[in-house]
Amino acid sequence: MPKLEQIRCQYRQILMDADSPLDHVFFPDSGVVSVVAVYPDGSIIEMATIGREGFTDVQAVFGAKTSSVRLLVQIEGSASKMSRPAFTQAMESIPSFRKLMYAYVQAFLEQVMASVACNGAHSLKQRLARWLLMMRDRSDDDALPITQDLLAEMLGVQRPTITNVAKELERDGLIKRGRRQVTILDRKRLTKASCECYQLVRDRVDHYLPKTYT
Repeated sequence: MPKLEQIRCQYRQILMDADSPLDHVFFPDSGVVSVVAVYPDGSIIEMATIGREGFTDVQAVFGAKTSSVRLLVQIEGSASKMSRPAFTQAMESIPSFRKLMYAYVQAFLEQVMASVACNGAHSLKQRLARWLLMMRDRSDDDALPITQDLLAEMLGVQRPTITNVAKELERDGLIKRGRRQVTILDRKRLTKASCECYQLVRDRVDHYLPKTYT
């Protein structure tokens, strides 16, 4: 605990950018951080989400000193900030800490692999439902403070495209769209509208990190 600094994470804040020094590791206490790839034209696409179940910069586990991705706050909240040297020292000196970090790395990698497969195998409607459910798993409220622009950016599509799909979910009574907000109305039916990737990732997290979703 003496090695941790409590910070507030603001919406759209970049905690760390690609190709920048990996000086800190963040443990979200609330809110959601997206791990995004940054392309030469400035566009981004999400590869994974991190909430209170995990920590950022899994590369630090393997001794990396430079970040290869951007860490972007999507839902504001708080986090515990730890310097990379302190993290490395804890990995080396505290077996239980090291075991837990390795367990999360396994869960994180399975999320990334599932996301890659999902992007190529499933419809945008299924992917949107999965993304909203993943946000809800890391939030305390059915009302998610996210915009249509954010949805389009994270799922790698144009805004009109994501708007049409979101309208379809709304017509089905699964969500309600508002100003800078999407509210999940029927989580059970939204899960059915999603692809199997959502439950697969949840099951793998439960396997490596029991009681995460209880």
